[in-house]
Amino acid sequence: MRIAVADDEETIRDFLSSLLTKAGHRCTLFRDGKDLMHALQRDTFDLVVVDWMMPSMSGLDLVRWARGVVDPCPPVIMLTSRSDKTDVVEALNAGADDYIIKPETEHVILARVDAVMRRSANGAQEKPSRIEEFGPYSFDRMTSTVTLNGEEISLTSREFQLARLFFLSPNRAFSRAYILETLWNSVPDLPTRTLDMHISRIRSKLRLGPENGYRLQTIFGHGYRLEAFDGEG
Repeated sequence: MRIAVADDEETIRDFLSSLLTKAGHRCTLFRDGKDLMHALQRDTFDLVVVDWMMPSMSGLDLVRWARGVVDPCPPVIMLTSRSDKTDVVEALNAGADDYIIKPETEHVILARVDAVMRRSANGAQEKPSRIEEFGPYSFDRMTSTVTLNGEEISLTSREFQLARLFFLSPNRAFSRAYILETLWNSVPDLPTRTLDMHISRIRSKLRLGPENGYRLQTIFGHGYRLEAFDGEG
C-alpha cells in the first residue's frame, strides 16, 4: 500500500516511515500540507496520514480540500497532538476517516491504519473470489488468465497484474510512480519505457475499446486510467 505522510516534525516523519515500511507499506514523506496538496494533484496514494498543525496549510484544511477536489479521494487519518473532543469532531466532520492522538503506540497506529483500509476497500469483499467478471472480461486469479467473451487471451504474469489493477478500479487515475512501485517495486534501473510497453500490450491483447466497454487512456503528465462505458465494471 502506498501511503503519503505529512508532518512538519522530522522525528515523526522518520518514525512513521520506519513503522509503516516495516509493515510492508511504501511511504512518501512531506513536510507541509501544501506540498502534499500538490502531490495529490499529480500522484496516487492509497492512504494519507497528516498532522493538524503544519506551516502553509494545516492538516484540517488539507482534508477539506482533498474531499472537495481529489476524485477519488484516498482515506485520510489525522495524527495530531490536539486532543480536545471538539477538534476530533471537527476533523471527522471535515472528512477525516480516523483521528489518532499523539503519542500513540506502534501497534495501535498499525491497527488503525489496517482498519481504515479495510473500511475503504473497493467492493468491501472479505474474500475475493477466484473468478472476477468485468463486462465481457473474466479474470481467473488462480491461473492468472483472462478471457474476452469466452476466448482466452495470453498474458504474462506482469501483464495480468497490470490489467487487473486497472479493472479493479475503473475510472480511477493511477500515476506512473504508483504503478511502478506497486508492480515493479520501483526497481532503480528499470527502463522508463517498460511500463509504456506493458500498457501498449494489454491495450492490444485485451482489445480495449468502446466496443468491449473499456478504454485505457493515457493522462499526460500523470499516468493512466481505465475508462468504463455503459456502466460496465
